[in-house]
Amino acid sequence: MLYELHRFADAFQPLNLFSYTTLRTGGALLTALFIALVFGRSFIGMLRRKQGKGQPIRADGPESHLQKVGTPTMGGLLILMSVTISTLLWANLSNPYVWIVLGVSGGFGLIGFVDDFDKVTKQSHAGLSGRLRLLLEFLIAGAAVFGCAWVAAGSADADAARAATSLSLPFVKDLLLDLTIFGFIAFGAVVIVGAGNAVNLTDGLDGLAIVPVMIAAATFGFIAYITGTPRLSEYLFVIQTPGTVELAVLLGSVLGAGLGFLWWNAPPAMVFMGDTGSLSLGGMLGATAVAVKHEIVLAIVGGLFVLEAVSVMVQVASFKLFGKRVFRMAPIHHHFEKLGWQEPTIVIRFWIIAVVLAIVGLATLKLR
Repeated sequence: MLYELHRFADAFQPLNLFSYTTLRTGGALLTALFIALVFGRSFIGMLRRKQGKGQPIRADGPESHLQKVGTPTMGGLLILMSVTISTLLWANLSNPYVWIVLGVSGGFGLIGFVDDFDKVTKQSHAGLSGRLRLLLEFLIAGAAVFGCAWVAAGSADADAARAATSLSLPFVKDLLLDLTIFGFIAFGAVVIVGAGNAVNLTDGLDGLAIVPVMIAAATFGFIAYITGTPRLSEYLFVIQTPGTVELAVLLGSVLGAGLGFLWWNAPPAMVFMGDTGSLSLGGMLGATAVAVKHEIVLAIVGGLFVLEAVSVMVQVASFKLFGKRVFRMAPIHHHFEKLGWQEPTIVIRFWIIAVVLAIVGLATLKLR
């Protein structure tokens, strides 16, 4: 919306500032932060009144979690509201990538909302059936991947158009694997759905998920700016993805909304993001990675989320095959709780891991 003001720069030169992605990214960050901070307390109060008992706490979980009984969930709605309003205000709304990524985030958020609503109203951990949830997620993700491929194929840049359905490899220059349209849709959908559910599994302790999400969002905001800027992508020998530079504005709003949410989610949390937030944010990161063709780098930057998801898969497989558990409890952050680590210790150490992985992910831009 505000982006359009630069068209009147001939009449008033300062309006040209709104054409700069960096300025609008900063504006989106501050706007989302403002919304989350100003409306957070009243929003949490509304959730508490509506939900009553709040998110159900697992009886077989760590004993310290029993203190969290009554904490409202669905705080992801606050994040989504802040991100959406800020993005609509600051982004170039004619950019298709903005709508594709917002669409994934909104679709995954809706699935998470229905799941959270079912858990809260029934005071059960069951929620939506796993099969139905995955089917809906794959339908949304598949449509988004097709949209990314279609936009890239229509690019004026010949190299970008040829790479529309290709996979780029980190640490390797000028090597693209053409997956064909069907292979690319299948692979991209797995990336998006995997990212959404991995973040969802990480969201188990106060502040544990939101900070790594912010770190990943900041990292991919930087990557989107580079891949969407010809001179920078050429200098670093990374595949150019025209138009994705605008995703930096969207991810800037995620960073701002995340900071605002952390204000209320810091230990002891006044609200949980729930599946509404974790699914939508993970899906957003996955969709961004597909758009900028850095899907494998997402596995590095979001390595903490991968670790959490793998710990669950290993635990389930081990129990079904051998009747034994590898971890005292999965996801792995609960394992450390069972070992006696305090919650703030786990959270801060996991944040440190997320920072290190983000640095390694950024290194792939130069080391090739």
